[in-house]
Amino acid sequence: MNPQTTVLSPETSSITSTVAQLDVMDVSSLARRALSESQRFYRREEYDQRYAYELFRRALVEGDNAAWGCIFEQYAPLVEHWVRRTGALTVSGETSDYFVGAAFIRFWRAIPPERFNTFPSLAALLNYLRRCAACVVIDAARSQSFADLLSEDEINWNQQRLGYIDEEAIGRISREEFWRMIDSLLTSEAERVVVRCSYLLGMKPAEIYARWRNLFASVEEIYTLKRHILSRLRRSPELQQLH
Repeated sequence: MNPQTTVLSPETSSITSTVAQLDVMDVSSLARRALSESQRFYRREEYDQRYAYELFRRALVEGDNAAWGCIFEQYAPLVEHWVRRTGALTVSGETSDYFVGAAFIRFWRAIPPERFNTFPSLAALLNYLRRCAACVVIDAARSQSFADLLSEDEINWNQQRLGYIDEEAIGRISREEFWRMIDSLLTSEAERVVVRCSYLLGMKPAEIYARWRNLFASVEEIYTLKRHILSRLRRSPELQQLH
């Protein structure tokens, strides 16, 4: 069978290169074929993901605004579905429409052209977009009040993997155990912002500073505060007992 027309199954489909047929297709044709293949997927039929993947490539690598528009039109309903499934939406203070746009912005900023090849398939791209949708909701919900943690039942942890607690001081502690004790080890709003944004939202110090300039004098202060917090965690007898 001609490789340009091969239909790939959901189990074995992967993208390793862009074939010549896709290179010469205009964006409208790609979008129509991508939508058609997506409908085949939802009907549990064999489908070819290359067309949608090529749309993402043109948008993220080539900066093609038309491709972006097609991606948004096709996937906005799916992103809204993910947003609504995030339990924290009800306490976020924003509408689902707002988070759809925010999720696409976060996705676009997180995948510069040089990083695109680290997403070898449409499934990988959509999984990352799903994570972006969850993260922007959690971000907004937690920014409403850093005095209290969101309870576990406000976040659909079974459906969303939002971040990693991977520093050596807390790398082996479960999420429930960590958050049960962490407030007793934090002494200010600034410390709570640093910990929650770093380990729940995956934000970098520069991003934290850009949003909470009223709490920090500089990005360097955030780095220093983070080191001090981690040092305190490593010395904490309570947390050491959880290892």
